[in-house]
Amino acid sequence: LCNEGKEHPSMLLQLYTQAVLDITYSEENQLVDVDFPEESSLQKVKELINILSEPEDLVKKCNINEEPINILGAELLECLYWRKGALLYMYCHTAKERSKWLQENSTIFKKCLNDGVHYLMKMLSFRCPLQLNEDVSLQDKDAARLLSEGIFSDTHLLAMMYSGEMCYWGLRHGGERKQESLETVASVPSSDLDCRSQCVLLDFRETGKNMLTKYVAVCEGPLKDQGWNTSTAKQMLCYFMKSQH
Repeated sequence: LCNEGKEHPSMLLQLYTQAVLDITYSEENQLVDVDFPEESSLQKVKELINILSEPEDLVKKCNINEEPINILGAELLECLYWRKGALLYMYCHTAKERSKWLQENSTIFKKCLNDGVHYLMKMLSFRCPLQLNEDVSLQDKDAARLLSEGIFSDTHLLAMMYSGEMCYWGLRHGGERKQESLETVASVPSSDLDCRSQCVLLDFRETGKNMLTKYVAVCEGPLKDQGWNTSTAKQMLCYFMKSQH
């Protein structure tokens, strides 16, 4: 269709991306329904993340000299990265309760956390925060504050909470031995997780502290009395502070 000039590639790639999001959503729900089976779910999570990465790969393969954000748009890219990060969040949420598995696979667990936080941070980076200045006039100061913090939806706020929580799990399960932990995680073959594992290793404490501090400030500021709970986030922040000392 592209070669025949009947459709612009961006339209086809956007439709393909929507189809990928729909199909993987159904498969993710099936995984959640069966509580991420211990023997097979890691491989399935890997497959789903690879599928959710295909739209960006296709943009590159089509030799379109534009960034994926210009072809797919910020909203679709946010959806792709949110779904990858949230999938790893849900997987790790289940895996951390399996003490025997966790003891034998702590390095893989921390790599999953590292990748998940990376995906969510990337999701939060696609749209630039609104720069408030004299030229910008907004009647609703709370809405202006949210936009200036780069929070454009409930999902952006959830991404902050999920990121902070995964950093907390990373510290709780051996992350205090930072240097040893990072070297061990770096040595995990990417095939043990997925072929797109992030090579940049996060400082769980600092990243988690930053994410949760922002989350609490927004929930108790412009979103006060809107039903957002901050008690768990505050408990995790206390842990970050105590473990630092």
